[in-house]
Amino acid sequence: MAYNNYRPSQKVPPIVLNLIIINAIVFVAQLVFDSTLGLTNILALYPYNSGLFKPYQLVTHMFAHGGFLHILFNMYALWIFGSVLERIWGPKKFLIFYLVCGLAAGLTQMFFVTTGAAIGASGAIMGLLAAFAYTFPNTEFFILPFPFPIKAKYMAAIFAAFDIFGGFAGSDNVAHFAHLGGLVMGLILVIVWNKTNKKTFY
Repeated sequence: MAYNNYRPSQKVPPIVLNLIIINAIVFVAQLVFDSTLGLTNILALYPYNSGLFKPYQLVTHMFAHGGFLHILFNMYALWIFGSVLERIWGPKKFLIFYLVCGLAAGLTQMFFVTTGAAIGASGAIMGLLAAFAYTFPNTEFFILPFPFPIKAKYMAAIFAAFDIFGGFAGSDNVAHFAHLGGLVMGLILVIVWNKTNKKTFY
């Protein structure tokens, strides 16, 4: 995925940078301590009725990942969307947005899925995608394998449709409902915020 007609600032803003660092540290810790401590199982979010759920998991699951490609894609998306949004909103507002979307993702996953565990920043990232698509709907991206650019508003719709289908089909291990929860919360927040602080759309 790459920009066609818009690029984030080359200087990574502080909250985005620190979130990337924290996620990277946790991922390395997973690689080191999973075999002895089962760290991923400690950090993962379990269904509330599983007997394994702990309230802290609503936060910790956002910083654990299931593999290199998982964290790579999420951190790349965090840099792409988050750098722009943090520059617009400022660090405090951006961090609140990110964490609220991640919490909404976890709660949605717990409500719709009663088995298995969920990890990853994808729910919060989907919230960023929704906010970016709402604020910059006509920004174009190249997404493999498509040979043509796709506007942000259509890209968000494609991801949402994929997660709706995947969530109800239940044929893979992806936390589709977490993605949808984060996306919907992100869209709600950005709509509410833009009612009181109008921004130019692109």
